[in-house]
Amino acid sequence: MMASDPSPTIAARRSPLSRKGRGLDVQPSPLAGEGRALARGEGAATSTLAFAKKLRREMTDAETKLWQELRAHRFENYKFKRQQPIGKYIADFVCLKHRLIVEVDGSQHDDSQHDKIRDAWLASQGFRILRVWNNAVWTEMDGVLISILAALRETQ
Repeated sequence: MMASDPSPTIAARRSPLSRKGRGLDVQPSPLAGEGRALARGEGAATSTLAFAKKLRREMTDAETKLWQELRAHRFENYKFKRQQPIGKYIADFVCLKHRLIVEVDGSQHDDSQHDKIRDAWLASQGFRILRVWNNAVWTEMDGVLISILAALRETQ
């Protein structure tokens, strides 16, 4: 026998995600880059990490080619990380044990004031920066790897 009034159990079977009508109409916290704008300095670590993850997914062709040589201890058993946040900056590749950062740059980085400020801050944190040009990765990979190896061995 069916009752004409809906059963109170039907209303209780709403999706657990539906919180309306229960006094729990709470909005999720905004993700970095979504929702309200972040105040200066607020969430900087989160937004830097999110941006680093994006850069890992969207590496340039030259970065991808060099990463194939450096990843998984393939390069003389040195451990490198890619698109690694260091302070408010993101290093293309870094060997943390030897404090060496390898940057793969295009011509837009030629004589960049921003890069000079960035490099000075990273150097103040004890890192050395080795910059290689995109075209060197494509045309002189052996030379690039020899330069990286020489820089790593300087710290041993």
